[in-house]
Amino acid sequence: MAAGRTVTHDLEVRGPWPLSTSRRFWEGFAPQRLPSQEGPLTTVFRADRTWESLRAQVTQDGPIARISVGRTDGGDPRDPEAAIAQVARFLSLDVDAGSWPTIGEHDPVIGDLQHELPGLRPCGFHSPYEAAAWAVLSQRVRITQAASLHERLTADLGEDGAFPAPQALLEADLDLPGRKAEYLRAVARAALDGTLDGEHLRGLDPDDTFTEVQGIRGLGPFAAELVVIRGANAPDALPRHERRLAQEITERYGEGTDVATVSSAWRPLRSWAAVLLRIGREERTGEIEGRSPGRE
Repeated sequence: MAAGRTVTHDLEVRGPWPLSTSRRFWEGFAPQRLPSQEGPLTTVFRADRTWESLRAQVTQDGPIARISVGRTDGGDPRDPEAAIAQVARFLSLDVDAGSWPTIGEHDPVIGDLQHELPGLRPCGFHSPYEAAAWAVLSQRVRITQAASLHERLTADLGEDGAFPAPQALLEADLDLPGRKAEYLRAVARAALDGTLDGEHLRGLDPDDTFTEVQGIRGLGPFAAELVVIRGANAPDALPRHERRLAQEITERYGEGTDVATVSSAWRPLRSWAAVLLRIGREERTGEIEGRSPGRE
């Protein structure tokens, strides 16, 4: 349904979902790092395929997510249905999570974390393209340095707060450390040829998707998992190259336990359980950002 130049769609969300938990996760998620807000969840993002700059607003009415999308320049979105679907995808609102509470009942570790973050739906990057770009920017540097690079690129080459379109990265003289410029251009080319399309990646078997993404120069196994799990927001892909996840599993489940051992109980939402464990670890340790544990 369209009203003026904004497209609005009411989506019935299946399974638990409080907007407040999604907003809390979104505001603290690198590279967004937004100040705390009340009311609707809002964000500016780069649309898959059309690469236009869009603004989204999400509110909640019981089980209904009301998603509104419009172009930041005031024009009409070129593909309104795809734009709405992209917002639903990066907020995990398109996933039937009716089985999520049952997973917590079968796995007490996950159950405890669900109690701490009730109704959490993993928020991903706006797109696999942006996840791949972040994977390049964050290689071999601290997260704060990567966030600074991301902010500079967005300010210099983006639009209205949206990350630069792939063509802008290909045409710009990128002044970045190491081989980041080379790898970022490879990511841009992959985005333009459809390899990093969110709908495409969600439609593949996760293991096949990992392999396909690793075909992009500069993206190894860890980066490929980031692109699939946090870029396409695939709900049942299992990360096998996440060192901190492995450490957290050892601490919570005991020595000799690995992700392959415990993850069978997480189907069909293995990604969600893995993300929940990583969030729990970061909130407890603050190790990624080097902050004091428990600090907001």
